[in-house]
Amino acid sequence: MLYKIFPDKEKAKSIFKMAINRERAINFTKIDYPTIIAENYYEIVKELASALLLINGFKAEGGNAHKEIIDSLGKFASFTSYEISMLQDLRIKRNNSQYKGEPFDISYLESKKILLLDIIDKLKKIVGDKLK
Repeated sequence: MLYKIFPDKEKAKSIFKMAINRERAINFTKIDYPTIIAENYYEIVKELASALLLINGFKAEGGNAHKEIIDSLGKFASFTSYEISMLQDLRIKRNNSQYKGEPFDISYLESKKILLLDIIDKLKKIVGDKLK
């Protein structure tokens, strides 16, 4: 559930830095580990979207928090329904990996990588501009 809070730019800035560091770490991960890479892409998107929520005075909590964080991208940023749907699919696959031990197939990562990187770049710009 999304809760209205006082905007927290300092916390958003800290989360933004974590996402940037996580993105840098991916560069040192071999493509032979698609699950680790895909899970990190998901975490980067989630962290950037969480930072955007904090800047706008919202926070997600509860059982559907991650779903709501991703859905919020349609409200607080100009993400298309296709992009949000693709991120929800990534969230589900990440959950299956984390909680059921189902690895990501390298073909999934190869087919989604460009769009994921575009989304991450778009989010970094939006959040970065709002933090200035």
